[in-house]
Amino acid sequence: MATDPRLARLDPRRTATPIQPPPPPPPADSDQKPIGGYDGIEDGDAIAVSRNEEGGFKLKFCTVCASNQNRSMEAHLRLSLASYPVLSFGTGSLVRLPGPSITQPNVYPFNSTSYSTMYQELSQKDPRLYRANGILSMLERNLSVKWGPERWQDWAIGKPRLDQQRENKGSEGAEGGVVDVVITCEERCWDAVVDNLLERGSPLNRPVHVINVDIKDNHEEAIVGGKGILDLADSLNQAATEERSGNGNGFDERVPELLAEWQERWPQLPALWTLGWF
Repeated sequence: MATDPRLARLDPRRTATPIQPPPPPPPADSDQKPIGGYDGIEDGDAIAVSRNEEGGFKLKFCTVCASNQNRSMEAHLRLSLASYPVLSFGTGSLVRLPGPSITQPNVYPFNSTSYSTMYQELSQKDPRLYRANGILSMLERNLSVKWGPERWQDWAIGKPRLDQQRENKGSEGAEGGVVDVVITCEERCWDAVVDNLLERGSPLNRPVHVINVDIKDNHEEAIVGGKGILDLADSLNQAATEERSGNGNGFDERVPELLAEWQERWPQLPALWTLGWF
């Protein structure tokens, strides 16, 4: 059974339930790699649509990576196309995209710079470079999902998001500014989310499951991770639907078991879990 992370005053990891998968296979070689992380690019494969009935119960999700660019946006897109209410954020201090060298990243502020602005700027700087390393394709995908990158620490949890959500994919159902499950894509992002929830002091006294699915910050791994996150969302939503029908022992108690079953299907995506509070 999950423990209250508010009791972990010194180390929020004490509430985590680590799941240790076998070592993943080495990633496939790719001809074009950016210098630094992408933080998925839209791929050509068909993205699964919702396996839930229209009008049925849907858990609300939030995806988080460092810059709200690559991994969280690939997952945001897949979840929204499967009709889940979804938000996405980054935990970094600034949005960072690969530049011409590792010491020359492209840096932007959160919350005030649109994906369209980044796309136009990089298209003018060096269209050949940023098309070859996939950044322009990534930004094209992103601007079709929502306006721009948002920072987790600046999110006013529980405040209605009617203006921000109007044009976002996955906006329907997420207007209230709260979610049931937060899925981070890197352990340092999971740490940042858990620490921030503790700092906020749980003013809403509302439980939220915080799960990390560790995904390497590159195009290929983001696509795999997005598929894995959608599979996890389907498993969690099915269980939540069953619990709402009175057929179970409680959703919160089932989450660690569901995550362990999912980990067996996705051993290349190491996972962590804790129960946090909004």
